[in-house]
Amino acid sequence: MSVELWLPALARFEPAHPLRRLLARADRLDDGPRGYLAGLTAWFDAPPPLPAGALTRQLAAGDAGDALWICADPAWVEPDMNGARLLACGQMQLTAAEAAEFAEPLAPLFEEQDMRLELTSPDRWHLRLPQGTAVPEFPAPEQALGENLLQHLPQGPDGRRWRILQNDIQVLLHQHPLNVRRRAAGQPPVNSLWLWGAGALPATVATSLRGVVSDDPLLRALAAGAGIAHRLRTPASGARETAAVGMAPADAAAHWLIDLQDLPAQSIADAWWPMIHTLARQRPLRLSFASGERGELRPWHRWRFWRGGRA
Repeated sequence: MSVELWLPALARFEPAHPLRRLLARADRLDDGPRGYLAGLTAWFDAPPPLPAGALTRQLAAGDAGDALWICADPAWVEPDMNGARLLACGQMQLTAAEAAEFAEPLAPLFEEQDMRLELTSPDRWHLRLPQGTAVPEFPAPEQALGENLLQHLPQGPDGRRWRILQNDIQVLLHQHPLNVRRRAAGQPPVNSLWLWGAGALPATVATSLRGVVSDDPLLRALAAGAGIAHRLRTPASGARETAAVGMAPADAAAHWLIDLQDLPAQSIADAWWPMIHTLARQRPLRLSFASGERGELRPWHRWRFWRGGRA
């Protein structure tokens, strides 16, 4: 079984990038899923829609229980001629003090709805909802980034409550004095919360993986739910990182997933290439790009010089 590498979209890799040389010598496989959520559900079997709120809350705080949770990630929304667009979400580089300052006027708003706001981390917030709350399916941030938000707001009678709540959130954050200071410092404002991933903790999560190396909270939460090992990513240094995914005994790294899909291609070339090069010489390696392309490389494939260096 292969070590799996989850990589950014293939188009992000320049022709001279070393990953291109690997892919050129690999056996091409049928295309796999495209995008973040589709990639997760390809490796993990959990009840749809994926309850990201409960899973990530359980990983971070261990108190998800049987409650209903939804992610409420700090976000930056920018008005334009056609409405507004989501420009950033969940990675706003907030300090704990800034997060508490932003949350202060929001907490009473949620309490009026019998919801409780939890600052799980400065950049990852959650809402605990009353049991039986009807929650429409909100798109994940990756599905809405850069797009007109009007096409992603919940519709119909069930969605009206949530549209009003979203509007109230934006009004309170738009006039928050901390945003004036952030803009003056060249930082993006936090003028909205992106609600997504509602649901309760699933009873079971299944996977054929034996472990994951990732900084992504939802991926690590799925690994924890499936009862497999999950390790935070560290800058690769060849032998040290290959040891981290269990290079000894010989089969210990079989079917581990190393998640690099959120990194710039140049960072992969600079910091992670020694690890990838070592793995490719020692065991089967499957390359899965976020754009769907896949290839499988076996150690002897490095002798396929006739295939050149482009893919």
